[in-house]
Amino acid sequence: MSGNILSAGQAASILFGCFVALLIVRVPVAFALGLACLPVLLIEPRLSAMTLAQETFNAYNSFILLAVPFFLLTANLMSIGGITDRLVALSRSMVGHWPGSLAQINVVLSVFFAGISGSSTADAASQSKIFIDAQTKEGYDLSFSIAITAVSAVLAVVIPPSILMIVWGGLISTSIAAMYLAGIVPGLLIAGAQMLTVHVYAVRRGYPTYPKNSWADFRRAVWRSLPALTTPFIIVGGILLGWFTATESACVAVLYSMALSTFFYRETGLRELYKALLDTGRLAAVALFCVGTASAFGWLLAYYRIPQELLANVATWGMGPIAAGFFISFCFLVVGCFLDAIPAIVIVGTVLEPLARSVDLHPVQFAIISIVSLAFGLVTPPYGLCLMIACAVAGVRLRYAVKDTVIMLLPMLIVLASLIIWPNVSLFLPRLIVPEMLK
Repeated sequence: MSGNILSAGQAASILFGCFVALLIVRVPVAFALGLACLPVLLIEPRLSAMTLAQETFNAYNSFILLAVPFFLLTANLMSIGGITDRLVALSRSMVGHWPGSLAQINVVLSVFFAGISGSSTADAASQSKIFIDAQTKEGYDLSFSIAITAVSAVLAVVIPPSILMIVWGGLISTSIAAMYLAGIVPGLLIAGAQMLTVHVYAVRRGYPTYPKNSWADFRRAVWRSLPALTTPFIIVGGILLGWFTATESACVAVLYSMALSTFFYRETGLRELYKALLDTGRLAAVALFCVGTASAFGWLLAYYRIPQELLANVATWGMGPIAAGFFISFCFLVVGCFLDAIPAIVIVGTVLEPLARSVDLHPVQFAIISIVSLAFGLVTPPYGLCLMIACAVAGVRLRYAVKDTVIMLLPMLIVLASLIIWPNVSLFLPRLIVPEMLK
């Protein structure tokens, strides 16, 4: 922008240089994003330090972001209300007779939780407490138990309702309903890849297999879990039918899960409710603070037209949709190793959106490729929040489970490549059910 003291290159150097330096000295990501903005704001006479506060709070002026704490509360209510035990029983009746039974149950339960909570960190925390110790007692290697628990938790950001999709829809104006539908097939493919990986591990290492449950046991487990299983249908179906918005669906999910936990299953009292509210407030504060400071960082990028400068040479490469898809995926895979998914969407998503538009990459496909790519960052060091949570529960260092985690991510890379090469993998359901939302 004319009249500025700093050029786009100088501003970018200061912003990213300060941000990386703060990360190196272990400043939390949300604070690092905000503090990295201050030198530019103080140097530029047309701006001021108050701009940081203003743009941070402007980010919260979004009705759709209210869905984030509500979905986190839904996950916490499900965890304390006896719903988890019933979903574990259902998962066992479905896949308990497959090789590596307990690990297979781990993955299936993650699919169920993903359709309820939308939060990978909440899933990783609850699953780690349930499965890591139980698997090691049955003879599973600790590194494997940590890895499959952390890797399966990433399904929550791909399978609807996903908090990342809500943030994406609020900031980059993509249909949340279309993204919800577009995430179903990729999420199930990733779950299938994880279960296949468990099968190979179990056969090679001789992990235990449970006896097959009878059809009567399966029907009984389905009946007991049916009220919980209707939650994702209420959330996604209500949005598709126009009954409520994404934010309103999150409120409905909270009311429904509270009714299930308190009145139907009768396993939630005032003490448990207080703990759920406290955990929700803590997690929501961290997530939304990241959104605010990342938005201020992104505002400065836009102010100096840094995305246009960064992509000026890329546009001359003559990439088509597939090549651009792989380039976008690579960018998010790298960034996800160092940055939380929400600020990565705010910063990198807005930078790469013009490139996706220039090669006619559909906005919904662009969103799904980006979100699946960012899911890898939840289990890849040095950030790897889900892996960090699982290791903390197990009481070991992060590097202890890195080898098995990387092995489990390889089949997921094949799924990611298929999303890029064949757009219909993600766009099939939206085109079939809500074609008007893809226009």
